[in-house]
Amino acid sequence: MSRTAIAPPDPVSCTPSRAARELDLKRAEFELAAHLGRIRTVPDEAGGARRVPRAEIDRLRAQPGFPDSLRESVRTVGTAEGATLLDVPPTRFTRLARLGLVVPVRFYLNRYRAVVWLYLAEELRQFAADRTNGFLLTGRTPEVLRSQLAAGVDLRPRNWRGRHLGFLLRQAEEPWQHAGVLAGFLDPLQVAEIVKDPYERSHLNRFRPGPPAHCAPGTPAAHLVEKIMTAADPDEIGWLRSDLQRTLDEARADQPAPRPSPKRALPRPPEQRSAPGEPDPDRPARGLLSRLRRRSA
Repeated sequence: MSRTAIAPPDPVSCTPSRAARELDLKRAEFELAAHLGRIRTVPDEAGGARRVPRAEIDRLRAQPGFPDSLRESVRTVGTAEGATLLDVPPTRFTRLARLGLVVPVRFYLNRYRAVVWLYLAEELRQFAADRTNGFLLTGRTPEVLRSQLAAGVDLRPRNWRGRHLGFLLRQAEEPWQHAGVLAGFLDPLQVAEIVKDPYERSHLNRFRPGPPAHCAPGTPAAHLVEKIMTAADPDEIGWLRSDLQRTLDEARADQPAPRPSPKRALPRPPEQRSAPGEPDPDRPARGLLSRLRRRSA
């Protein structure tokens, strides 16, 4: 019985799934570590998913406290546990997050389609240890901050977008990819105003990032994720549009968007002619017409 040969592991790099196993991380932990730059990845020369250099895996495994230290550096918490880390009530923690003083790193939708924001435990501990933040954790919230909350400010989506945008831009290798990432955070109508050429828009859409949370297209959950992904504030939209326009100019200069080759005119078919001795269907039957005229005279 023949056996299928198993290819030996690549001595230079490995797939994300294999790297996660060797680093003793769950897949979600690995993705977040790569997102935060804790794990260096490189493009796949064959055009597939990004890979992890073997040297990077060796570096991480040699760090003190591995694997617990690496896993703890990407541990995320929700509002309740985050409030415990800051030693504040959950309501105050939510106010701090809405004001943008603590920044979410991920989100997901629960079974009620409510957005659940997640924060890095490591960052919250650093926030609590900073003495300049003491007045935010105890006592009455300053009036200027209370007025912002009363006006309905909620910077959690925008702060998450900024963080996610930075991650995607770091992975972009060329101007069209860079432009596609920027376009992914703008409403399609905004993009159409900037990219008027349909072939450029089609090429740009190849590099638009997908949604960060899995949900079926066209569902209410998908619409909610799309809303979180799309810039909403005028100043945020303004600088995204400006960056997209500038990056598009660079992309066009580097390599124009592909276009269909012009259609070549097909040669005209040869003129159909009757064989010798056969009547020509396009030629009037002169003899018959002459006889009919004589009879009618």
